[in-house]
Amino acid sequence: MLNKLGIAVLISVLIQACSLSSADSLSVGLPLALNPITTSAELGTGIGDNPSSAPVAEHAQQQVITILYTSDEHGWMEGVTEGRGAANLLGVWQDKDNYTPDGSFLVFSGGDMWTGPAISTWFQGQSMVEAMNALGYDAATVGNHDFDFGLEALKTRTSEMKFPLLAANIHNKKDGSYPNDLGIKPYFMVKVSGVPVGIIGLASTQTPLVTNPVNVARFTFGDYAETLRQVVPDVRQAGAKMVVVVSHLCRDELLALANNVQSLSIDMIGGGHCHEWYASQINNIVILGGGSQMANYAYAQFTLDTGTKKVVNKKIGTGVNKYGTADRTISNIVSGWKSKAEKELDVVVGYTRNGFSRRNPELPGLIVGAWLAEYPADIALTNLGGIRQDIHSGDITIGDIVGVMPFDNVIIAVKLTGAELEKVMAGRQDSNAVAGMSYRYGEWILTASGMKLSSEQTYTVLVNDFMYAGGDGFTFAAYDPLGYNTGIDWRQPVIDWLTAQNSNKSNPIDAAVEGLIK
Repeated sequence: MLNKLGIAVLISVLIQACSLSSADSLSVGLPLALNPITTSAELGTGIGDNPSSAPVAEHAQQQVITILYTSDEHGWMEGVTEGRGAANLLGVWQDKDNYTPDGSFLVFSGGDMWTGPAISTWFQGQSMVEAMNALGYDAATVGNHDFDFGLEALKTRTSEMKFPLLAANIHNKKDGSYPNDLGIKPYFMVKVSGVPVGIIGLASTQTPLVTNPVNVARFTFGDYAETLRQVVPDVRQAGAKMVVVVSHLCRDELLALANNVQSLSIDMIGGGHCHEWYASQINNIVILGGGSQMANYAYAQFTLDTGTKKVVNKKIGTGVNKYGTADRTISNIVSGWKSKAEKELDVVVGYTRNGFSRRNPELPGLIVGAWLAEYPADIALTNLGGIRQDIHSGDITIGDIVGVMPFDNVIIAVKLTGAELEKVMAGRQDSNAVAGMSYRYGEWILTASGMKLSSEQTYTVLVNDFMYAGGDGFTFAAYDPLGYNTGIDWRQPVIDWLTAQNSNKSNPIDAAVEGLIK
């Protein structure tokens, strides 16, 4: 039996953060390099590993600035699949895009950089910062999950970053100032081959709903267009000849924004949050989506007149992190952090013959079922967006559980009547993992009794603190403002339940999980 105290101590080094909303967990991942709104600018083919993706030659009176854009990296420095990690991405940029750190390049991230697999989450993003520093990133915007480990951790990360973290629309509620104390700046000026470039950041206005609201309670998140109308003139006055925006906005939001700020002569807006992958133009503004998990990227090449510093031509497209020669320096960084993670987290707690997919009922059911098995309550709920990885066949380690449940939540016990619970869950029947009751024929049925949820009876319901604080728009706190913080890390009951089954190769956990979720 695994020592619970040891696990508790190990888990407690993480600080509270939050789960991702269900909508945020969807990955579009389509190569949308060509689309109906594309203008007549020269376009790449969107496959990254063909000759058309190489930068065009500079003429005597022209120069080229190339932007490489990723987003939603989510700590996948190793890559979701072998050969598609950070080291390979640098190799692709070097081989296919002629990238050099001291060349006419800018490398940006659309945010959500470090919450993900254990190699990053366990170290609160420190490992990912080192990898991105070595990749040569020039700026990033603040994603909702970059707040996941709390403000002190974010402040520590920005102090380690060799590139600025930007968000011009985040202000302190108290006085309207920027959160400079956290290292977040509204914009940044940089010269590329003598061309002054202004880089402005935009955070999502949905951030309080898709990170733990407690972590961002001191901030307001301003309107995108209004923010740019205020800040772009400042950037121009600072000398910018090119203006680019890095944001954590989905594509639909970017298109609306580009229509709204056409008069500002912005050269490019990059997005994030929805894991979309595309390159297009609208109103002469380049729109880029960098994909996710370091598996792909987008690019834009701007040809400028050397004398006027005005853009005279553009080439845009998307690239794939595939077949890249792994950079040795990045590989060594990844290997070092992998060894640290394995040393701390390579503790086997179970064995599965078939594995469990986060998209199927077994894995979500395992999580909330284990909560009920380990804590006295009637019902357990967690949002599906907080479940981030599959469990593959073979040994199940603590590191696997951290990867599946990367957010540092704790369990809150709330007391709600059946009528209140029905109001909270209205329209949410399929977007959450539920144990203790099920939705059948338009009604919530209690698993233990087979009876309909009683409007008058009070039930003890377990939720994670992200949901209790209002994440995903939940209203548990409105009905029970004195919800009991159990102090239990949401992973701990899962680890304890798995350990108690004493599974192994000859006695896999699969059947026990099936019994748990019935």
